[in-house]
Amino acid sequence: MDKWRESSAGYLANHMARVFARALSRRIEPLGLAPGQFMVLLELWQKDGVSQKSIVQSLDVEQATIANTLARMERDGLIVRRSHPADARAQTIHLTRKGRALQPEAIAAAEEVNGRALSSLGKQEREQFLAAMRLAIAALKMDEN
Repeated sequence: MDKWRESSAGYLANHMARVFARALSRRIEPLGLAPGQFMVLLELWQKDGVSQKSIVQSLDVEQATIANTLARMERDGLIVRRSHPADARAQTIHLTRKGRALQPEAIAAAEEVNGRALSSLGKQEREQFLAAMRLAIAALKMDEN
């Protein structure tokens, strides 16, 4: 890797995201999941019955990407859509029993990937690394507003 890429936070963050996604994909593929589905499941495991718009905002992902992901998840029996109780034009997204049952194994897979990625860091270094990542994210999000 050349000097510029070695010192570019954006390049390294993007590269790390791709490497993480590949590692996670390999770990959750036997569960029938893709990384995009895992992100949605994380949201629904935290709060089931939310709107598609809410998922888009929470995950900071394009509407079309979430629409395609939800369609695949519905096809695979992980979610069902129901009419929104307050808005006849909207739907809420709900986990099926199958989607809920994947939580322990999928979380364990993600924890394994995270653990492996951060294994060369001590506890304090891990905390500093994660804090620095959160600060960088927050700084860039402020630019969006």
